[in-house]
Amino acid sequence: MRVEFFGLAMEAPSVTVHLWSPWRCSALEHKLFEALKTVPHASLEISPDELRLHIREAKGWRVAIQTISRVMKGWQEEATDVGKDERRQWRWLIEADVDANGYDMHGEKASFWAYLRLSIDRGGPGEAEKGEDIDLNGFGIQVWGENAD
Repeated sequence: MRVEFFGLAMEAPSVTVHLWSPWRCSALEHKLFEALKTVPHASLEISPDELRLHIREAKGWRVAIQTISRVMKGWQEEATDVGKDERRQWRWLIEADVDANGYDMHGEKASFWAYLRLSIDRGGPGEAEKGEDIDLNGFGIQVWGENAD
């Protein structure tokens, strides 16, 4: 399937959305994962310490990216709804790790990972700005590489 990610395009057999250690994840991480359960033709895999959602069609991937953007924009707008002196932003972090043989640190074939980072800036007029970056460590997206048979 063709995976398009904000200007990056690649062929991948599938994409897996992970929710690690669900009992420790934030409400936002749970909200993201719950919203993605509606992606067409996605299959849910439940294990004791992790939830995984496998997406194998390009249409499902496009729906997933739109759903994540919608949830994150809602989170961003929550700060203005309650009248707080808070500005919220979010961005994607892309990461990959591979050795000379094409395997990652866990011994699996190389893949790309996408994570979300939140930025919260607090402070009003006359106050010093207080910025904070928060990585959503419980939620991640894995874009699988092709497996050599």
